[in-house]
Amino acid sequence: MYFDANDPKPIYEQIMMGIKKDILQGIYVVGDKIPSVREQAQLLGINPNTISKAYKELENQDVIVTIRGKGTFVKEQVNRGSTIKNEEKLRKQLNEWIVEAHYAAISAATIEAWVNEELRRIYNDN
Repeated sequence: MYFDANDPKPIYEQIMMGIKKDILQGIYVVGDKIPSVREQAQLLGINPNTISKAYKELENQDVIVTIRGKGTFVKEQVNRGSTIKNEEKLRKQLNEWIVEAHYAAISAATIEAWVNEELRRIYNDN
């Protein structure tokens, strides 16, 4: 996992996405222990508070669970389902991304190809 200090996205959000991607790619599976806040901070060379914020958000999203004295583990994905609020947020993000791509002179065909490639990579690789 890594982060990009030049990315405008906050580092804690980059950490969250990195862990989610690691889970999707099977690097971590249900029940796996992930590095502690201190270990992760040392690995990445960033403030432990940043890792702690990412972990708390992931716990709020039911992605991980921290058991006091034991560690932090990948949580079983019990039919999380989709909420209207989440769907609206994601659709808005997608729309904004497409608008940005348009203004970067990226064709609709290229955008479609990218989306399909990512869908195949994420959903078919598991």
